[in-house]
Amino acid sequence: MTDPMTVAVATAMAGKAVEVAGEPVRAAVAELSRRVRERFRGRPSGEAALVRATADPTPESVEALVSAIEHLMADDPRFGAEARHLWNQAQTNAAASGDGVVNVLNGRAEKVIQLRDVQGDLNIS
Repeated sequence: MTDPMTVAVATAMAGKAVEVAGEPVRAAVAELSRRVRERFRGRPSGEAALVRATADPTPESVEALVSAIEHLMADDPRFGAEARHLWNQAQTNAAASGDGVVNVLNGRAEKVIQLRDVQGDLNIS
């Protein structure tokens, strides 16, 4: 299963638009992209995946970049933990604007209900 964080970062690095919830997450994706680019320097496989995805951002080339980012994070658990912390912090800081709703879940959720503007009775069994 592909991690939403690595997909967002890879997509942004490939120069494609990323739909994310609010400015804190957009800023985190930009910062993570910068950090991943720095970490890719001197790593031929990571640099090659980035060049391919930037030159031709097909689903396959972006998926290869996702894989390279996942390998980078697995090879350097400290960097992976820092990246996840930055991502989780940004998601926690995401705020709804206007009539929007932001739902932040980290970890495994089995039963989740999100409601807004409930008028009248609500029964959950």
